[in-house]
Amino acid sequence: MYLDLFLTLGPVKLSKRLDTFKSFIPKLYDLNDQDFPNIALEVFRFQARHNPVYRQYVHHLRMNPDEVDQLNQIPFLPITCFKSHTIMTQQWEPVSFFTSSGTTQQKASKHAVWDMDFYLDNATRSFHHFFGPLENYHFLALLPSYLERSGSSLIAMIDFFIRKSQSPHSGFYLSNIDTLLSDIEKLKHDARPTILWGVSFALLDLADQYEIDLSHCLFMETGGMKGRRKEITRGELHAILKQKLNADKIFSEYGMTELFSQAYTNGGHIFKTPPWMKVIGRDVTDPLSKGLVEETAGLNVIDLANFATISFIETEDMGKIFDGNGFEVLGRMDNSEARGCNLLL
Repeated sequence: MYLDLFLTLGPVKLSKRLDTFKSFIPKLYDLNDQDFPNIALEVFRFQARHNPVYRQYVHHLRMNPDEVDQLNQIPFLPITCFKSHTIMTQQWEPVSFFTSSGTTQQKASKHAVWDMDFYLDNATRSFHHFFGPLENYHFLALLPSYLERSGSSLIAMIDFFIRKSQSPHSGFYLSNIDTLLSDIEKLKHDARPTILWGVSFALLDLADQYEIDLSHCLFMETGGMKGRRKEITRGELHAILKQKLNADKIFSEYGMTELFSQAYTNGGHIFKTPPWMKVIGRDVTDPLSKGLVEETAGLNVIDLANFATISFIETEDMGKIFDGNGFEVLGRMDNSEARGCNLLL
């Protein structure tokens, strides 16, 4: 089996552990729907043994990892654990940490990075799976709230996309909107499509302040008002941007500090995941009851690219799961901070 080598490892040297992680990477990208459950279960058993926080969580649930033989039986670690613990499978030296934009009331999440090149390559593969090579696009990034702090996984990803696009026009824009619009106009008749990648509030500010026709751009919104504007639904956001910017479609990206992979829409409200990622619905009143389809549920994410940290995450997002590996995000759960690792503490 793919992870037999993992499961036999004891207290080996750091370099050996990282080499073993790297040996799993080719298997990660050979997955199909038939392979996914078996490999996910192997990763689960490995992490349930060698991830101290996850091992404790599984123990408190009185579960025997060897008796878990279905995806819906796998326990998902509450995402709040990233705020109180450093989540690692085995022990290794992080090269960096991704951090979330925490508020004064809430502690920020922190995700240890074992290999930055792997994260960037995996993010590239996620994008390529849906949209093709990075070199096919100009990337113009309107991400002020992310640029204004350090440790953003999104900024690391988009910076890499900008560089790999090899376009002299790709770049970040903070508050220089006039320059952004000027550059967009220059690219209007370029054969390469322009992607305007923006946080929701910045795209709304752009739509409110300027009367412009950006029908030749592809819009990629990454969600979040970051306290800058009133929260609205994704459907309302897309309707406003389509009307005011003359956009045919608004694409969306679903990613977070705690995940190495990203899901995308194709211009609608249904997100699709790359083959090594899957989203499962859970009962909001009973987190251990999973597999809900076509009804409002909490979203659990399996990200096999998180094999060095934790691949099974119980998020604070509400949504719906659809047949064909699609899901919709409806919003955030109320009082989500009350659950999870805070209770273990």
